[in-house]
Amino acid sequence: MTTIRGARDRARAEVTAAIKDAARRQVAAEGATKLSLRAVARELGMVSSALYRYFPSRDDLLTALIIDAYDALGEAAESALATTPAPAAPTERWAAACSAVRAWALAHPHEYALIYGSPVPGYTAPHDTVGPAARVGMVMISILRDAQSAGRLALPPLDASLAAEGQRLAAELAPDLPPAVVVALVTGWAELFGLISFELFGQFNRLVEQRDAFYARAVDRIGYEAGLIRRP
Repeated sequence: MTTIRGARDRARAEVTAAIKDAARRQVAAEGATKLSLRAVARELGMVSSALYRYFPSRDDLLTALIIDAYDALGEAAESALATTPAPAAPTERWAAACSAVRAWALAHPHEYALIYGSPVPGYTAPHDTVGPAARVGMVMISILRDAQSAGRLALPPLDASLAAEGQRLAAELAPDLPPAVVVALVTGWAELFGLISFELFGQFNRLVEQRDAFYARAVDRIGYEAGLIRRP
């Protein structure tokens, strides 16, 4: 019985993967707004009722694609951090993780657009996406925590008008970090993904030519503003 169940589980996993691969191709060709279970079933030679046993609705399939994209992006950042262990300077670890995020986005533009592009009308991401979406942020927080432990984290300035907001963000995201650091991190997070989106969606065309250097400089500045102390 265990052997039969294992074979069934493997078969289900293979079909699930095939469905998601076909859905990614459809999203790449037509955009997430036109994702259709019937079209996916047609491409795979399945009847729609069979596909519904794997994904009851378009939103369920879309959520699966979004979670996969967040997890892949998070894994890229985590792998970069693992290859730049704590003895390295915090700024080097920061640069490695941020570079990995950009490299993944450029290599997977349609998946990046699915999670950081325009919202899909009528779709609301469920709570299941929160954990995967936070993986890159947790990498950044871990770098700042390690820097603080090593005495290589300075306290950035924080405007009085943001004191309460800083305390709220710190309590929610990283209670062991100073509110000023967390505010700078959230600001930097938005800037990094804004830069990537500008590059990926064409806003830098005929404007920024040395994009690797441009991004590296921004990464260094954002890390510095979040409190990372540069190597002397």
